[in-house]
Amino acid sequence: MAQPAETELIIEAGRTERQYWRDLWRYRELFYFLAWRDILVRYKQTAIGVAWALIRPFLTMVVFTIVFGKLARLPSEGVPYPILVFAAMLPWQFFASALSESSNSLIVNANLISKVYFPRLVIPASAVIVSFVDFLISGLILLGLMAWYNFVPSWRILTLPFFIMIAFAAAIGGGLWLAALNVKYRDFRYVVPFLVQFGLYISPVGFSSSIVPEQWRLLYSLNPMVGVIDGFRWAILGGTSTLYLPGFLLSLALVGVLLISSLWFFRKVERTFADVI
Repeated sequence: MAQPAETELIIEAGRTERQYWRDLWRYRELFYFLAWRDILVRYKQTAIGVAWALIRPFLTMVVFTIVFGKLARLPSEGVPYPILVFAAMLPWQFFASALSESSNSLIVNANLISKVYFPRLVIPASAVIVSFVDFLISGLILLGLMAWYNFVPSWRILTLPFFIMIAFAAAIGGGLWLAALNVKYRDFRYVVPFLVQFGLYISPVGFSSSIVPEQWRLLYSLNPMVGVIDGFRWAILGGTSTLYLPGFLLSLALVGVLLISSLWFFRKVERTFADVI
């Protein structure tokens, strides 16, 4: 009696973009699991738990307030300097944390990638969600500062979700680029901390971007986080803050390019992750 021919099962990503995005929806439970696992791991067996998400931005805000507000006496746009700083600390800490977590996410989950197929985009995206949880927790400090200084935001606060979406797009765009590059070039894990530290100094976190000379403001806005931070301040600080529209539109366009190019590059190299990692 003839033996049935053996069949070979090949597990691979959807051949079309429509199939791929459909797979993302099918594996949404894995996305939830990875995000929840990373949240638990981050705060498990820590002495003060989620307070770490409050301590780091708070201490940074204190240092920047002393250096730029008290010693350098830079303008604060008519609001208490701690609020000016922390309105920028929120998007910057979210972006910086997302870059750090996403860049190592594929390496950390190497065993999972090499054993089973699922859209690899799930892994760095879940890392960004973990950073977004820290962002929400850190927002409690801003609320506390507003209560302490009796600061009441204007109607512009209603536009804050729009600027959060822009920050989210920038975080995912940068995170996908670094995650994909770190798989092939492992020395990127040493580059990321430098990029985060350097970016902090060239972004208007400890000072208002209004101090930049007018002829340089558009060039300064080539840093996508300038538009994001200015948008947050415009929404949170109300009438005391102005938005440099040409620079904001330039930053917004660059965030769009960053997001689209990162999705293209990540999809291009995604099939090789299991072999290289």
